[in-house]
Amino acid sequence: MSGIRSIALLTVLTATALLAGCSGILEPAGPIGVAVRTLLLNSLTLMLVIVVPTILMTLWVAWWYRAGNTRARYRPHWAYSGRLELIIWSIPSLVVLFLGGVAWLSSHELDPAEPLPTQGETLDIEVVSLVWKWLFIYPRQRVASVNRLVIPTGKPLHLRITSASVLNAFFVPRLGSMIYSMNGMVTQLYLQADMPGIFPGLSSHFSGAGFSGMSFEVYALTPEQFDGWVDRARGSGPVLDDAAYRALLLPSQDNLPYTYRSIRDGLFDDIVRRVLPPGEGPQTTAPRLALTEPAK
Repeated sequence: MSGIRSIALLTVLTATALLAGCSGILEPAGPIGVAVRTLLLNSLTLMLVIVVPTILMTLWVAWWYRAGNTRARYRPHWAYSGRLELIIWSIPSLVVLFLGGVAWLSSHELDPAEPLPTQGETLDIEVVSLVWKWLFIYPRQRVASVNRLVIPTGKPLHLRITSASVLNAFFVPRLGSMIYSMNGMVTQLYLQADMPGIFPGLSSHFSGAGFSGMSFEVYALTPEQFDGWVDRARGSGPVLDDAAYRALLLPSQDNLPYTYRSIRDGLFDDIVRRVLPPGEGPQTTAPRLALTEPAK
């Protein structure tokens, strides 16, 4: 019994450790995050319909056909059972069918470019992934910030996302919907925070030496607090013009958050259209191999 208890304790500890990394996804702070968590839990439940009975039957077979059980029938020439084949194939087929239906419906309901149902106005935010930092532009408020996304609670967000350099991925686990940022392209994402708080955001696509520090914080504030932050941002910090943007393109790691009090009109569109040159990608420190002509 002590051995069984030890195995059970080890299983619980292992499951706890594995789920610890999913705590952000399992603690959503907005409608998209809630829908993503529901999808994950529903998928897990459907898969457990196969996993749990299979584990229990495996343990039962090992126990029933143990060497000391004289009641177990030994049938070495058994070859086929129609009922058993029906069970073996019908249950997985139904699970695959249900999972496919859930995935099909959710892929449409959770389309990142699908606006959230709302009676109010959305907040437009333009997101640019750089090496190794994030730039957030508020075109209507005419301010910008680096490595800090400030949003009002209860208001849908319309994010237009691009990359000034290499491929990257934007992800706020508690709000949901990871999406890629690509140079010369714009991806759209609708999110919303329903409660105040500070939520971690991150780059979920490896992009070189500074990848581990390419994170940001999402400050979800009340609408009044958000308006106050915009007023403070307008009163301090540099201007984000072409020269400031070119300086921002230079690779840098572990950047502290700061704001720009003003932005140039059309900056994001010029980044997408490559009117402003893209930044260099991560550089390797390994020495390059010299190319030599083959000996004649």
